[in-house]
Amino acid sequence: MHRTNQKTRRRTPSPASARKRPKAMDLFSGSGGLSLGLKMAGFNVVGGIEVDSLSAESYKMNHPEVRLWEQDIRTISLPAVMEELKLQPGQLDLLAGCPPCQGFSTIRTRKKLVAAEDPRNALVGQFIRFVESLVPKSIMLENVPGLASYRGFSRVRNRLEVLGYKCKYGIFDAADFGVPQRRKRLVLVASRGRPIPMAEKQKRGEHVVKTTLNRLAPVGESGDELHDFTEKRSDRIASMIRLIPKDGGSRSDLPLEYRLGCHKRCTGFKDVYGRMAWNDVAPTITSGCTNPSKGRFLHPEENRAITLREAAMLQGFPPRYFFSLRKGKDGAARMIGNAFPPEFARRFAVEIFDALDETSAR
Repeated sequence: MHRTNQKTRRRTPSPASARKRPKAMDLFSGSGGLSLGLKMAGFNVVGGIEVDSLSAESYKMNHPEVRLWEQDIRTISLPAVMEELKLQPGQLDLLAGCPPCQGFSTIRTRKKLVAAEDPRNALVGQFIRFVESLVPKSIMLENVPGLASYRGFSRVRNRLEVLGYKCKYGIFDAADFGVPQRRKRLVLVASRGRPIPMAEKQKRGEHVVKTTLNRLAPVGESGDELHDFTEKRSDRIASMIRLIPKDGGSRSDLPLEYRLGCHKRCTGFKDVYGRMAWNDVAPTITSGCTNPSKGRFLHPEENRAITLREAAMLQGFPPRYFFSLRKGKDGAARMIGNAFPPEFARRFAVEIFDALDETSAR
């Protein structure tokens, strides 16, 4: 558990006090999960960068007061950013970001693709470019665990240390930090002031699938496009789903004659067409989160996949957080699956907030 109640309580400063709150910038902003977590921790997010138009559209709807640059981070002029945000070197309190992680994912290495050869991995180095110009007081970087073995990551850490930052990093599971989902991520924090402690794990049990999904109205009756989105299944698939045992059942529980031919031939990916369990956390929510052929994404009891809204809430987003459907269900699922869970971000951001507060009080 966290050391004090203050650690687990969301900070909700009034808009009038926004100028006094520590300033943060969110690189690779996505649809805004990290920004939301930073705000909940008490930060004033003043700027963000996101090249994907669908994610940028969603970000702007949820964070309209933040100056968002909708362009490739490699083309960003740092002097222009600093001028517009009225920042001098050393004035930004926190630089945070989640560089695209596809090149580091385990599934890609299974396909015999070398992570270091993916050009998206070079975007991690853009973080250093921003650090060198902005000289932020603190840093928070999130990525998949595979980043730790990428040779560029050690260079990033070495450069941060040369620039005067004290760095810590570790691999953590979101389920240990108030998120109803298993999601392992690497988190790095760094500071030019006193070392920043890592957030402390809490006992699991309070935040599970049941307590999360039971907050929603029945599908088709909510008035929420993300929740009322209908799905189409062939008769064979629909019949198979009905036969999978409730509350955690798997396709391996089916009689042999009801199993798909591809499942009989493959011994891996056993979570495919599996149900979530009510009293457990969800599996990692991915971009295929509404497709039961992509993982354990069947509702614990109803004969359907989880909805986009259910997936978003299992990521820790509030019930009315906006995700654009301009590119259909798959586009929204990609944004949700790629997000950094806000509560996960908040737990680490609170530690940074407190470290900054103590340093400024000296």
